Amino acid sequence: MSIELTTGAMDPKKGGGILQSTSKRVRMIFSVMASPNRIDILRILNSKGPLTYSELKSLAGFKSKKESGKFAYHLRKLLRQSLVALNKSERRYTITNLGKLVLSLARQIEERSIIESGKMYVRTSHDSIEEFNSHKIIQSLVREGSLPLELAQKITEEVENRIYKYQTTYLTGSLIREMVNSVLLEHGHEEYRNKLARLGIPVFDAQEMITNVDNVDNGAQGLFFKAGQTVFAENLILNTLPKDVADSHLSGDIHISNPGIWSLLPDTIFFNLKELIEDGIDLKGKFLGVTRIATIKTLDNLMSSLSMMLSLASKEASREVIMDGLAQICLKHAKNITELEEKLVGAFATSSVSSKYTKEPTLVSFRIQLGLEPKIVQAILSAYKNYIKMTPVPQIGLIIDYTNGKIADVSDIIAEIISLGGKVQFSKDETSYSGIIRVKAKNSTSSINLQSLTINLPRLAFESNKDETYFRARLALMMKPALSAMSLRKKDISDLTRRGLNPVLAANTQYMQRSSVCLVVNLVGLHEAVFNILGYNDQKEGQEIIYKVIQTAVDVAEKKGKEMGDLVVVTMTESDGTPRFGSLDGEKYGKMSVNRSLDGENYSEGVVLNASELGSMSAKTDKIVEANKMAKILNGGLLIQLKFEKDAKIEEIKKSIEKAGDLVGSFRPLKEVPICGNCGFKDEKLFDKCPLCKSPYIVS
Repeated sequence: MSIELTTGAMDPKKGGGILQSTSKRVRMIFSVMASPNRIDILRILNSKGPLTYSELKSLAGFKSKKESGKFAYHLRKLLRQSLVALNKSERRYTITNLGKLVLSLARQIEERSIIESGKMYVRTSHDSIEEFNSHKIIQSLVREGSLPLELAQKITEEVENRIYKYQTTYLTGSLIREMVNSVLLEHGHEEYRNKLARLGIPVFDAQEMITNVDNVDNGAQGLFFKAGQTVFAENLILNTLPKDVADSHLSGDIHISNPGIWSLLPDTIFFNLKELIEDGIDLKGKFLGVTRIATIKTLDNLMSSLSMMLSLASKEASREVIMDGLAQICLKHAKNITELEEKLVGAFATSSVSSKYTKEPTLVSFRIQLGLEPKIVQAILSAYKNYIKMTPVPQIGLIIDYTNGKIADVSDIIAEIISLGGKVQFSKDETSYSGIIRVKAKNSTSSINLQSLTINLPRLAFESNKDETYFRARLALMMKPALSAMSLRKKDISDLTRRGLNPVLAANTQYMQRSSVCLVVNLVGLHEAVFNILGYNDQKEGQEIIYKVIQTAVDVAEKKGKEMGDLVVVTMTESDGTPRFGSLDGEKYGKMSVNRSLDGENYSEGVVLNASELGSMSAKTDKIVEANKMAKILNGGLLIQLKFEKDAKIEEIKKSIEKAGDLVGSFRPLKEVPICGNCGFKDEKLFDKCPLCKSPYIVS
């Protein structure tokens, strides 16, 4: 009986009725798709979201009163077939899931019909499919590559023949560009090819970036910055730098740091806080989402402005921003020292979320002059110590100017700061954290340094056949084209700043007009080049050669600077290209040759003093005499690092920084502080495992 019910109860007429009803429904939907107007309405609702009747009517192109009836007719059709729904409470129309399915089907039919037609079509970079048109290749060659029209026509004809030969029915803009560039190379037009090259990253590299997202600590911005800088770095090497300078960088004769932002941002900026925020934050028409504070009247106003300016200014330099005058401006608005300290900690903390362009965040350093307003200075140092305790890797540093004061007055708290991983530089001049001296300009308390160009001295020594004169001549020859490239960089950044790319610079300063832009050439590996490669075993004779090499670089910089109308200085400080130099030199001259020439793990950067040896040193000690004489010859600055052991006690740090201040004019304490890479816990007693999260991932 159950079988009879199952097999015999269905009425054939009723079953046919269901099929007929379904078939009719499909036919009605296809009839809706037959109207371009109705497809447009679906597309508008799909992209714009819920719309009122009048909004939808206007966007669909039915603007006159005469067309109102036609629009209502099309909308009724869509409503009857449930492709569009009306939210009666809000009186807004939306596309239904069925409508989205129909829209997707229409798009697929359109694309398939194009392909099946037998013609060639191109999926363009602006998300459309167009019929292949060879005239567009000619236009692109002339407009983008500056090819003569006759040559553009010849290249296009050959590309077109290849496309038809391959019988490709589905082209992309990038594929056509690849063919064009291939033909240009075959005809020997490499320069034209470079202008037409598509900049970017391979699909594999893009996928790798997403796969290795665990290594990105700047969120999605980190991925965007990395991908974007890849494009601009490639453009710099291919089209911006002179070919000889680009080749020198790629081969390892010189190193250009952060090539992706080379032509966009300066490296180091010296600001005066009074100029920046005392009269209010003025960004003109840029950063409209940033709160405008007209004038600084209270301590709260000051701290809000300070926090915002720390974040904004750090976006406009790739390496460091040095701010002068914090103590003076705090004195003007602070009535209570305890309150000032608390507010400063908050300002430092809130600014620590600023974005960064590279692995190393842009450092914001405050220059603190000893001997001025001791209570305010102590409050700033106490606030900085509290900030350091809360921040695993600080993005704020201190420049302690002890020209008119004694380090001993603040050595207790600064020793604690150093033991916690604080970033501190001591100097009797206005310097950056990396030891570069600010070049003072007339009528301005602010200036810019364009650095990021380092010369590989060991490479020059390897190729000088132990001839010191030839070595210095090669150094002079290397500097001239490099400085020309730096001068072009200055013009590019000046133009972009004037046009508003760097609004804090553009709105608050007149650097370019006041000629307070300094071009910096950095030297690394000088000791290895002179003693270990050129072969000067005698310490005294070798030191004299070191001074001669530095003087040669300074003389060339000054002479070339006068020719270009630019201020040029020479420094010996750290560079992210130093490990790269060692690797490339190892490949070229053999790893054994390079390892024999090294004084440490990498080529030397400036001077390193061991704190454990400082007690036996005096002003007449050879290393101190050499450091001071090098600093005197160099017109841009010398980085002297005071290196502490991991287990150095606070009292030892205190004595060492006081002693170092008596021996040299500037120095930077260097002490590694272990940090848990998993939770950010920081403590000098942290060794194999984090006591909080038990992670073995410990970094320094």
